[in-house]
Amino acid sequence: MAQTEINVASTLDGSLQPSLFFEADTNEKAPLLVGLHTWSFDRHNPVARMAQVANSLGWHFLSPEFRGPNLVSNPQRTDACGSPLAKQDIADAIDYVCAHYAVDAENLFLLGCSGGGHMALLMAGLCPERFKAIASFVPITDLRCWAEQNENYRHHVLACCDNSEDEMYRRSPIAYLDGIARSNTKIFHGKYDPVVPVSHSLILFEQLMKTHPQSRVFLDVFDGGHQMDMEQALYWLRSQQTTAAVTDVTG
Repeated sequence: MAQTEINVASTLDGSLQPSLFFEADTNEKAPLLVGLHTWSFDRHNPVARMAQVANSLGWHFLSPEFRGPNLVSNPQRTDACGSPLAKQDIADAIDYVCAHYAVDAENLFLLGCSGGGHMALLMAGLCPERFKAIASFVPITDLRCWAEQNENYRHHVLACCDNSEDEMYRRSPIAYLDGIARSNTKIFHGKYDPVVPVSHSLILFEQLMKTHPQSRVFLDVFDGGHQMDMEQALYWLRSQQTTAAVTDVTG
């Protein structure tokens, strides 16, 4: 599985934004797994777990940077953390690899955990029809609430959002229920999560069921904490994969 560092011009501000791309070892078009890094890390963070899994399935793998970690130490912090620029970086990177590699555009899958789960739901709100399926693990769904709930991350949230509650809301999945409701998404959350309370996923799901009861958004509250179960993620994503129709030629 060949690794390539790609730099894609943002369609919003023109800056070159890095991603890691791993091309599947096949001459045919292959599905694409887009893995999103966690809150405190960058594009290298998902590679160890996700690239190997994608390779075993014969899928391409893409890890976008989307302006880096959501930390005070990041000089681009106000451009990170679910900003319009960060979301567009993911969309631009996907467009680039679809245009330059043999990607099966009918089978684009999105996977993220924690901060990556937060971004996965934001992408579900931005371009819900783009992905065949999305898996979001232990996501932050409301930055305003989380800033009050977790003192260890409060100053990072405030720094990324310019100390603005309105900005925190605009960068929260809870603000994009109409878009998320048009996606094919499964949210996984540990009942005993000490970092992002399970209430984040419960409240978002409850609101979706009130306003969009027929949506293909599902919630799995599992026996665990702040973690991602790769086996469960792949079971969900692969169950949604479109496969070529097989013609019966036996008569």
